[in-house]
Amino acid sequence: MNLEFSAEDKAFRQDVIDFIEAKLPKRIQEKVLLGKRLTKADMLEWQTILNEKGWLAPNWPKEFGGAKWSAVQNHIFDEVSWEMGAPRVMPFGLNMLAPVLVKFGSEEQKRHYLPRILDGTDWWCQGYSEPGAGSDLASLKTSAVRDGDHYIVNGQKTWTTLGHFADWIFCLVRTSTEGKPQEGISFLLIDMNTPGVTVRPIILLDGEHEVNEVFFDNVKVPAENLVGEENKGWTYAKYLLTHERTGTANVGNSTAALRRLKAMAKEQMNNGKPLSSDPYFAARMAKVEMELEALKTTNLRILVEADSGAAAGPESSMLKVKGTIVRLEINDLARRAIGPYAMPFVSEALDEGFNEPPIGPDYANPIASEHFNHRKMAIYAGSNEVQRGILTKTKLGL
Repeated sequence: MNLEFSAEDKAFRQDVIDFIEAKLPKRIQEKVLLGKRLTKADMLEWQTILNEKGWLAPNWPKEFGGAKWSAVQNHIFDEVSWEMGAPRVMPFGLNMLAPVLVKFGSEEQKRHYLPRILDGTDWWCQGYSEPGAGSDLASLKTSAVRDGDHYIVNGQKTWTTLGHFADWIFCLVRTSTEGKPQEGISFLLIDMNTPGVTVRPIILLDGEHEVNEVFFDNVKVPAENLVGEENKGWTYAKYLLTHERTGTANVGNSTAALRRLKAMAKEQMNNGKPLSSDPYFAARMAKVEMELEALKTTNLRILVEADSGAAAGPESSMLKVKGTIVRLEINDLARRAIGPYAMPFVSEALDEGFNEPPIGPDYANPIASEHFNHRKMAIYAGSNEVQRGILTKTKLGL
């Protein structure tokens, strides 16, 4: 594989830079670069701008409004976006549900839901994990019983990211108790405004309301909201998770975070010298940078293979594990670099319009929040322990 960017790739990178410089609202960019909270309106505003350009769904087929970029173009856009302070595009509808609908959904579902994902009409969340079914997802108990032209859904989902913003949720539900647990699961689309749906916040260690519990009490869901075949949801879920795990390599995010870490290490002083000159700290930064460069190469290789039609298999588990390790190491180094300024975490300082002088450098406020929040990266999309088990079985044959 040629690791040098072509002239076309370099021209595309410049196009992305020019576009973001011209179109990304400065107030949103400042929020991202300073680690401040983004509202739903902020995120939708940027998605609308991307959609007008035709860049919101780079992996979708063009017939559905996608850009159909190459793996290298995806990589370039992701890296530049993080470097320049563009908001993360929420993946639930665009990068998780949409591929499932394109591959397994009915023509009616594609025509109805895909345009509404693109134009921001529908904000989606994911209903997989339950209180007793996280890493062991096959043990889920949320039930969907067929009653004429509807399913009656009862149960609970948890860790539902941004579910308080969502209009719809795609859910794994149990439609049969016969046979193996995986054989009785279906993939169902549920309107969050349906009577019987209740959303309750879960406040995380960093004080943020990012995730939720979602309860279903005799929720009536039209049978046409079933994706694919009944009791085949496990197949669709695995397909979705390969897309999610590949995304959790976090190459662009980690690259931008490493750049900020290097700047911090030059500015922060240790015994009268820049922290970057400390041999121990410099060695840790060098090690994580080498690991990140290796991750970039592996990520590109797997994405290029996917471009040629190869299915993302256990390699996505490898990306998820290594991407998590790299990102958490950068977070830990940033926390150490900022020193005592990482301790006085002021939640209100992350809100737009907070005008009190920061405690320490202006980039210090989000460090503690990121350190706490990103601990979950080792768990979501399938815990790292489970991913290591998948790799052991599929690649080592153990």
